[in-house]
Amino acid sequence: MNEVSRRTILAATAGAGVAAALPWSLPGGGKAATAQGSHAGAFAEAFAVPPRSVQGRFRWWWPHGLVDPTEIAREIDQIADAGFGGVEIADVHHSVEEPLDPAGHGWGTRPWVAAVEAALGRAAERDVTVDITIGPSWPAALPTVTPQSTAAVSELAHGLVKVDGGGYDGEVPGPAVAPASGVTERRLHTVQAARLADGAAVEKPYHLDGASVTDLTASVRDGRLRFTAPDDGTWLIIATWLRGSGQRPEAGPHTEPASYVVDHFSAAGTQAVIDFWETEILNPRLRELIRRTGGSMFEDSIELETEATLWTPAMLDEFRRRKGYDLLPYLPVVLRMHEDGVFSYDGVTDRRVSDDLNDVRSELYIEHHLRPLREWLHGIGLELRIQPYGLETDALASAAIMDTPEGESLGFNNLDDFRSLAGGRDMGGNKLLSSEAAAVYGGSYNTTWDHVVRTVSREYAAGVNQAVLHGFSYADAPGARWPGFAAFTPYDGGVGYSESWGPRHPIWRHAPDIAGFMARSQFVLQSGTSRVDVAFLRQKGYAGTGFGAAWFTPEGIPLGWTHQFLSPRLLELPSARVAGGRLAPDGPGYKMLVFEGDAFNGRVETMPLATARRLLEFAREGLPILAVGGWDAPTVPGAPEPGENEKLTEVMARLLAQPSVHRVDSRAGIPDGVATLGLRPDVRYAESSPLLHARRHDDDAEYYYFVNGSDDEVVNHDVTFDTTVWPVIPYRLDLWNGSVERALVHESERGTVRLRVRLEPGAATVIVLARPNWLGDGVAAGRRVRSTDADSVKEIDDRVVVRAASGGTYRSTLANGRTVSTRIASVPDEIPLTDWTLTVEDWRPGASPAETDIRRHERALDSPVPWTELPGLADVSGVGRYSATVHLGPAWTGGHGAYLRLGEVSDTFRVSVNGNELPPADQQAGVVDVGGFLREGRNTIEIETASTLLNRMRVFRPDVYGTVDRSRYGLAGPVRLVPYGQARLK
Repeated sequence: MNEVSRRTILAATAGAGVAAALPWSLPGGGKAATAQGSHAGAFAEAFAVPPRSVQGRFRWWWPHGLVDPTEIAREIDQIADAGFGGVEIADVHHSVEEPLDPAGHGWGTRPWVAAVEAALGRAAERDVTVDITIGPSWPAALPTVTPQSTAAVSELAHGLVKVDGGGYDGEVPGPAVAPASGVTERRLHTVQAARLADGAAVEKPYHLDGASVTDLTASVRDGRLRFTAPDDGTWLIIATWLRGSGQRPEAGPHTEPASYVVDHFSAAGTQAVIDFWETEILNPRLRELIRRTGGSMFEDSIELETEATLWTPAMLDEFRRRKGYDLLPYLPVVLRMHEDGVFSYDGVTDRRVSDDLNDVRSELYIEHHLRPLREWLHGIGLELRIQPYGLETDALASAAIMDTPEGESLGFNNLDDFRSLAGGRDMGGNKLLSSEAAAVYGGSYNTTWDHVVRTVSREYAAGVNQAVLHGFSYADAPGARWPGFAAFTPYDGGVGYSESWGPRHPIWRHAPDIAGFMARSQFVLQSGTSRVDVAFLRQKGYAGTGFGAAWFTPEGIPLGWTHQFLSPRLLELPSARVAGGRLAPDGPGYKMLVFEGDAFNGRVETMPLATARRLLEFAREGLPILAVGGWDAPTVPGAPEPGENEKLTEVMARLLAQPSVHRVDSRAGIPDGVATLGLRPDVRYAESSPLLHARRHDDDAEYYYFVNGSDDEVVNHDVTFDTTVWPVIPYRLDLWNGSVERALVHESERGTVRLRVRLEPGAATVIVLARPNWLGDGVAAGRRVRSTDADSVKEIDDRVVVRAASGGTYRSTLANGRTVSTRIASVPDEIPLTDWTLTVEDWRPGASPAETDIRRHERALDSPVPWTELPGLADVSGVGRYSATVHLGPAWTGGHGAYLRLGEVSDTFRVSVNGNELPPADQQAGVVDVGGFLREGRNTIEIETASTLLNRMRVFRPDVYGTVDRSRYGLAGPVRLVPYGQARLK
């Protein structure tokens, strides 16, 4: 908790040259400030008033192009006024309750293009960035593509007939899986015969004798096949048919004619996308607007779905060229039906061939989809943002290729999924890792800002530095009911997915406070370059799996370790070099690389030969490496070339013999292995801690973002930092109000700083270790206090003061070792606030679906009570204002102040004292420094709280929302004025 008074804020911002504008009054940000300032104090200026470029964003859901330019401009203004800096236009209408007209205003039509122009035009005026999805919904699809097109995504559908001895004379067996709607053509791809393994049952998966597989494709005549079994075993005739998968984008139709998904593994599929945009969408006006305010083109996760086998027509040729052997003899083991394997040779062969196929898919996706898209987009003034996961492909390598990789709160199982993409981003030298943030199943109209903050705060600690909130729905659509069109609710008869943010929500009133927190967090995390302790190498670059890092995730993180994941391809990048004992020294600067067996396949000890050789180079250059497992008989992934495993064994033996390499038998030995290597994390906690952190580095400062990852445990312990900054001055940054203050109480010596971090559950802060004059204040590095038995030591109006909750004499040890005593006069007792007046704005359906009628209720209370517990207000959603009056005597003036401790609040709050609206406060801490605003005599304190719409929706649409438990809204308290005394440190 960063407790600061108004005087502290003004003093700190004055040092940075921004005292003329209080940061909490400027949710729109400023254009001039940048993350990389060119003069002392520039960081503090931009931190106080973050630029648009670092502000949070929204997915912006449209019901096709059925939108009005005036409303489009209004919604851009709503988003900008709340302090958000970008939108992503998405044609999403899952919950439209009456049919739309895709031919008249669907995706890509003239009305849709005109609406995009209107959005870009208004966004340019408001300095808001506009992203655009690559096609109608997801995956990428086009109305000019049919399942029969060469650009369409394709599949292999197998057919099967059993031959019990003798022979077969008949038609080639047709596909076992029926074609999707719109698929009218198919082409025979292969015909093979294979004998069931001895003793194998005639059931799926069919266990085949791999040596018996025979290619019969050339024997087919006019669709018929004649085959004579060479022995009395049970033989299977296996045919494969190439056809379009017929996949359409999610929740169509979006276009007329209907759109079909393109092939993401061929040049034809991606070129079709580019051609459509160039000829059908990008008119001169749109091109000019995109260059002015366009951000990225976005594509959702790789959700290519088929009931057969995902394919691309050139796969056999591409596989042979890239892997050096023919896939055809092994084709049966990669065939799928309803996502399950159909045939098997043996577990090892099946795995190796499937791994090779997935590896080829990864290369084709990167070469034929990501690289051409990025090159084209850069030419028109856009960047590429994609969620590069959903299939068993190398998402980490993909993350290094695109401008902005993106993960998601809903689909990712834990923070390690984000750490995977962060490894790709950092090794690729890119700046952003985005998150499709705070989507909650069943959360529509009941997702709180508290949930948003807690979710994104933890993701920030895992490498995310751009949040795109899910989402902001356009105001209206056919059949919409109050409070307006919502893209994902009602959904299949239920609540659906959150959230349709915007002024329809009472808690939108406090959106600027949340936006400020997000923008400041993202500003810090986009500054400098990433610094991470450990590179955890995986044989496969899958993401979105929920797999953690052995020992480091469960036990290392609570000690201060940070880690990311790498895939073998990332070690081929120019950044993958070693200097000063660190991998990628220009960032992320890993001090150790760890590898074990394949976590996705029972930890089989496998490694590409080229990767093993690369590790050997790193070890010889001094990189500490920890190997987990035996590694005495490793194998290469996929099918080995002759002698390849033997070469791998030789290289691994040389690797393990290097002095910078240590091997442990199992995961249990990792902590001892780390100790043997003599390594420790760059940040160390005094005790096992729920703290999570991320670190950024530039020439003048190091930035440490901390969040308390616990929902119920308070963090209050020392943290030790290893730093290259010297001389060093530590600062604390308040992410809610934009203030910067020196952390006067700390210990430092060259290379190390130690100070205390205190955070409430879910709360976040930033510690900066900076060179003198970083703020432009010329402060010498020696101005510090080593220790104190007071509550805190602060700098106010260029004075150093000691602050404590009770009177007495407090001893402080200064930097030079001298101990001084400070006397604080007696401090009054705390005061519980009673006798409240509550006024509630009751939000109800208005005259139209997009209008809200607000009624008011007033209650007198002896103590603060959630309004949902008061008679007649149980189903009220809205805004509550709790007002109390307190009389303070002379003892509260002079050298005293007070904290207002709110107790329990739901959801968000703001505080006013004597008519002065205070800066935004840490919503997790619920404590506000009101010392600069109290006066002797009568004081009026008002606490404004805001709610979700759930309780009103429960009674307005009980068929959809009635099954969700009623929420508790308002202020529960207890609310107390807790005084403190302070005196100048002498």
